[in-house]
Amino acid sequence: MNTNATRCLVLLAPMLAAACGSADHPVVDPAPPEAVDVRVDVVARRPLSRSFEVGGVIRARTTASIVGRVVAVVREVRVRPGDRVRRGEPLVVLDDRDLAARRQAAEASARAAVQGATAAEAERAAATAALELAQVTYERIRALRQRNSATPQELDQALAGSRAAEARLGGAEARVAEAEAAVEAARAASEAAAVMASFAVLDAPFDGLVTETLTEAGNMAAPGTPLVTIEDTSGFRLEVLLDESRMQEMTLGRVVEVDLDVPGGAADRVDTVEGRVAEVARALDAGTHSYLVKIDLAPDAPLRSGMFGRARISEPVRSGLAVPATSVVRHGQLTLVYVVDADGAARMRPVRIGPSTPDGVEVLAGLEEGERVVGAPPASMTDGTSVRAEGRP
Repeated sequence: MNTNATRCLVLLAPMLAAACGSADHPVVDPAPPEAVDVRVDVVARRPLSRSFEVGGVIRARTTASIVGRVVAVVREVRVRPGDRVRRGEPLVVLDDRDLAARRQAAEASARAAVQGATAAEAERAAATAALELAQVTYERIRALRQRNSATPQELDQALAGSRAAEARLGGAEARVAEAEAAVEAARAASEAAAVMASFAVLDAPFDGLVTETLTEAGNMAAPGTPLVTIEDTSGFRLEVLLDESRMQEMTLGRVVEVDLDVPGGAADRVDTVEGRVAEVARALDAGTHSYLVKIDLAPDAPLRSGMFGRARISEPVRSGLAVPATSVVRHGQLTLVYVVDADGAARMRPVRIGPSTPDGVEVLAGLEEGERVVGAPPASMTDGTSVRAEGRP
């Protein structure tokens, strides 16, 4: 057989095989895939109520660091962390022997000043009496001189005696004033010594809870050094930092919701309490470029200092495109939705979304109003899957 004949048989063999196959086993076209029943939502513009969360630390509204005001040895620490104390209750006792000695010396100086004032008063009384006598004597000599019964020298002596008595009285009055000033100074020094002596016992300034003790018996207390920290447990607040862009939402008296992580049991629970904005800082923190906001919390909430809380702050309602949160599919770094086209096929489309809201997820780009999206696409859905709407048109 020549080459051309062989080539013809090779080309005809598949055709003959197909013809034979068609006679014995007819070829059937594959059926189109069955449409998937899904819920379809229409992209619409609706009012969106958006909120944001900001975390912070729970602190007592009133906290006091009890510091020493004198240099003295700590003699006794009467409280421990966790103790509840009443206002005026002693917390720390210092060695007061030096302070007591200074107080006694000041009291003695005050008594001596009083005695000096008494002596000055007596001297003034004597000077007053001497002046009266000198004046009477002068008047008598002057009358006698007018009748030539006294010599000019006697008159001069009487006048000099009167003037000398006036000078002695002035000096006595000056000493009285000096003594009175000394008494006042001594009394002030005595009161100051008494106040200094009172610094030996450090009392609680209010009813509260001892959170920390920073010294022990035998240590040296110095002015300004914290010894005990207590807090008023009757009121707590959440302190958060907000950036400048969100400060317009913070007004005094505004009510916000605060979520608290409360440990206990098999799993931690989250309690929601009401808070009210009590203080908004007017100065920007240079390190964080944010403002400190203090939110007072309900007094009956189960709170402790150091707990973590999250304030949920709602923003003004505004209009925007939104889709249900279940419509959004994430593949790696991509955020996608399935858009139903005119032929009933689900087409994968990337979108840019905003924060989630109670009304759904805001769509910032990628969708137009009136388009239809698959509400909850199954995991097996791919681009081009035929769908049949079972929910809203």
